Amino acid sequence: MGVWGVGLYSGDFAQDLRGTIRAVARLPFDTDRLVDILCETEPAAANNQDDEDHTTFWLVVADQFSKRGIACDRVREKAIAIIDSSSDLAMLAKLGMDPSGLKKRRQMLEELRLRLAAPVGARRGSVLKKPQAFLMNMGDVLVYPTCGGRCINPYFASKDEQTYWGDKGSTPWKQDGWGALVIVDRGRAFDFLSWYRPLKIAMAMDHKPTVADLGGDLLWKLPLAGTCSAVHFKRMELEKIGALAIDPDKFKSVFPNLRPGTAQAISDISIANQMETGPSSVEVATYNPYPTITGIGKILETAG
Repeated sequence: MGVWGVGLYSGDFAQDLRGTIRAVARLPFDTDRLVDILCETEPAAANNQDDEDHTTFWLVVADQFSKRGIACDRVREKAIAIIDSSSDLAMLAKLGMDPSGLKKRRQMLEELRLRLAAPVGARRGSVLKKPQAFLMNMGDVLVYPTCGGRCINPYFASKDEQTYWGDKGSTPWKQDGWGALVIVDRGRAFDFLSWYRPLKIAMAMDHKPTVADLGGDLLWKLPLAGTCSAVHFKRMELEKIGALAIDPDKFKSVFPNLRPGTAQAISDISIANQMETGPSSVEVATYNPYPTITGIGKILETAG
């Protein structure tokens, strides 16, 4: 559910879906398989005509496929049928869009229909020729600089460009601590898109930790998985300081029923979003709880 506007990408759902399509379009599969994958990521919106995002789903997929040179009759015909039936306008009216907004939306849809009815002129963009390389291995121990518990934002070219909001308002990003994490799971969505799950220390340290510093009864948190490109790895100043032997059975016993990072890989959600530690007010907020463990030894292999 998001915010609805007259533009095709006015809502949160449409913007997020556009990012998902960007990632899925890189997979070296035929168009029907790409559509199936997108439907699997948003099953309610894709398959339920009564879902408030149903029409937006198919209109956005059709628009993005057209712009990316992906020819797919299945998607094009579905979107055109939605426009011709006015079902998108009916849903937006039900959601409260006023007559002026509906008129502008209708005009946008008419322009979209003309584009969709025209032959796909561009050729499909580049696709992955091989699976994304793993940058981190199971058990890798990595440290990184923090500011108020926040890691460096890798979407900026330099940490000198960054600020954060704290008790004193907006202040420049300046290192005042160290975070640490252990890679406890990794995989590839559809055998191509790499993802990683970190287990991170709950509170940043005031010195650069060693592997020995991370033992004992230290509190750890297990956030969601995330992706990590070589550029993000470098910008966050991640540094491997060692490796630990994770016992798969012990890990599953402590953290049962974990889902793979497929959703994060498809949407390309960076691991940076999961690396905040205390004392960040965002990290310690009660609305975002994480499973925890006291003492990482509980999930390690026992020495011979």
